[in-house]
Order: sequence, then C-alpha cells, then structure tokens
Amino acid sequence: MTRPVFKRFGERPRFPAPLWLLISCFAASLFFLLFQGGKLASMLFIIIALLSVYLLSGNWSGIKRAQGTRKLSVTGQDAQLEAGQSLQIGISVQIPGFWPIPYMIIKDQFIRQSGEETIFEGSLIPDWKRRGELLYSTPPLRRGYYRFGETECVTEDIFGFFQHKGRLELQQSITVYPQTVAIREWAQFHQMLKGMQHHSTTTRAHRETTQINGVREYIYGDRLSRIHWNATAKTGTWKSKEFERESLPKTIVLLDRTARAYGDAAEFELAVSVAASLFRYGAGRDLALGLLSIGKESTYFEPKQSQNHHKHILKHLVGVEADGFHPLQQILKEHSRELPAGCFFVLISPQKGSVMMQVLTQLSHLQMNPCHMWVHAEPSHVFQLQGMEQESAKNDWIKAIRSQGYMGYEVSQLSDLPNLLGGAKRYA
Repeated sequence: MTRPVFKRFGERPRFPAPLWLLISCFAASLFFLLFQGGKLASMLFIIIALLSVYLLSGNWSGIKRAQGTRKLSVTGQDAQLEAGQSLQIGISVQIPGFWPIPYMIIKDQFIRQSGEETIFEGSLIPDWKRRGELLYSTPPLRRGYYRFGETECVTEDIFGFFQHKGRLELQQSITVYPQTVAIREWAQFHQMLKGMQHHSTTTRAHRETTQINGVREYIYGDRLSRIHWNATAKTGTWKSKEFERESLPKTIVLLDRTARAYGDAAEFELAVSVAASLFRYGAGRDLALGLLSIGKESTYFEPKQSQNHHKHILKHLVGVEADGFHPLQQILKEHSRELPAGCFFVLISPQKGSVMMQVLTQLSHLQMNPCHMWVHAEPSHVFQLQGMEQESAKNDWIKAIRSQGYMGYEVSQLSDLPNLLGGAKRYA
C-alpha cells in the first residue's frame, strides 16, 4: 500500500528531520566553498557530498524488492501440530542491489483466529551474496487456526540517520489441533458391548457382511475366494477384497459448550481434549462415533466409521469455543429425533448435581446408555484441607451417578484419562 504524497491539494510533503539536516549540511558546505574557498572548504565539501550520496542512495538499497521464503517445522516427532507444542520458523531473505546493508531487522506477524496478534522480531546480518536466514520458535501454541500476516524487513545506514523498509508476502495458515492422549483400552465400554450380546470385546473381531467395501493388501491365510483378481492383475501384487462389517452400537459424544458452565478457559480446553482423545480412540478401533456440538451454532455429525469422518470432527474441534447459552435439556429435546435409539451417549461437561442427573435420566428414557465425563480442572494452589473436601465431593458425585446405574468418570487432568478408562482408578 503506497502512501499519498499530498494529503490535500496544495499541501507540501513532509520531509523527515534527518533529511533537512543533511540538506542543511550540504548547503552550508557549498556556501563555505563558494565564499571562502581553499583546500579546507574543498575537502569538507567533497566529504559532505560523498556522505550525502551514500545516505540518499539508501532509498534504492533493494530492501523494498526483497524476496524470501518461510519454512515451518514442528518441535516433536509427530507431523501434526497439537496444542502445547512449539513451532520452529525459518525465514530466508534475498536482497537485490549493491548498497551495503550492515544488518536487517525482520518483524513477522502471527495472527490467531480470534484476532490476537503476536509480532516476532529478530535481526540478521546478510552474507556477501546479500542473503540471510532468521530462525525463531514460538511459545507453546493454543488450539485454533493461525495465519501469518505481512513480514516487514527494516534496515538503516551505518549512521542510523535513515530507515528503509520492505515487506514480504509470505502468508501461510496453520492448524493447531486439540491436545490428545492415547487411550489403550476402555474397559467398561467393552464390557457394556459384551452385555449387549456382541461377539467380542474388540471391535475388530465383529463379523463381516457380503458387501464389498474396497480392496486391501493380501494377508497370509486369506481364502482363495477373497482374492481380487482384477486388482492383482493390474498391480502385480496380491490383493484381497475388503467387506463391510456388521454395524456396532453407535456412540454419540456431546460436548457441553455452555459458557457459564466453565470456570476458565483451561477447563474448556480440557473438555475439548477429552473429546478429541475419545475420537482418536474410536478411529483406531473402527468405532462409529458421532458428535453433538451446540454453541452459537448447532453442529451434529452422525456416527460413522470412516477415517475422513473423524478428520472432519477433529477440524470442527479446532475452532469450537464455549459460546453456548442453551441448557442441556433443551438441546437434547431439540435433537432427540436425530439421535439413534440404543446408542451409547457420552456427555462431556463440567456440570453436576440435580440438573445433570435430570439429563442422564432423560437420556435413559430415550433408550440410550448415558456416560458422564465430568471435567474438572483443579487449581494448582489448593490447600490440603480444601483438597480433601474436593476429593470427597468428587467421590460423592461419582457414587451418585453409579448408584443410578450410569457410567461416570471424573477427569481433572488429561493424562489421567487412560488410567480412568482402563480401570486403574475406581471410586468405591
């Protein structure tokens, strides 16, 4: 974006103070040479003239035509960037021209989806080919969508009189997924499947239908009738037919996004991470999981076993916020026709008490099997007596849920989720 030279008709452009100082020095040395003469005046005029040429030629330093690239790398083993991880960024710059550049300052603009803006600033010294690279790392990032704005390049002359700027258009987008934890086994969930007369506690062991779903690699022991001869002839390797499996009980995960229900942002992030971890577990076990997310806008994903379906749900969890205001009973009443009967319903919410018990009873009346994931982020500065009182309250609420025949878990830290679902921690 170029700035106008004249703001109004007849208004003169404003020159910076260093430029006026340079013009004054040059004029003084010129008058001193004209009226005084001599070797001293000549040498002084030559020196001022050379310095003026150097300072004024900085406007054509080439920084306005600078070119660059940005490289991103995640500080970790996984290629997918999750919340809490840092991002390593490298910016390579090539400056055309011949004007000597002693150093260069780079300001990189990093913008979050909410409009929160962060400026990363660093300096580099170009080499003899007028190239340089700046490396920096971001602090641990929160869940959300990010993008890079304009990258500003700034340099000065050796005296610091004039500042020259250039801009690089290196716009990129980054997705920071919710933090997840690997769940090895959900003991009570598979025990419930046993009780519903299913063939095995593992979802991979259920029977297949006669409907062909695709082609997979040949596994030693496959019957001759399973071999896909056309695919084998085209690829030159053994291929087998993939059949659809019998449908398992569908699971619905409801993420409570009621704004007044959460004490702080960390508690809501814990709820989102719990939901994302459950979907990660479901994707690895071929479970048919769906999501009911109600905030300012209503979003419902039907339970499916597709990997793309799980990816769409994770992308939705990236941008969710605690912006809802509808009570849970009203939400279930409005979506009761969409929910499949007999499904396993997981409710992730920090709410408890009589209101939550009514919700669980309502789900039971809809012929569903409810489970309450009670997220409760613990503050770090809690006295021992207060901690004992809070632990007693947790036990009372979980006991109240299980006394009514419902499944219930209290999650205060994401790292505790695998042990809770695996049965390592139980409430008597």
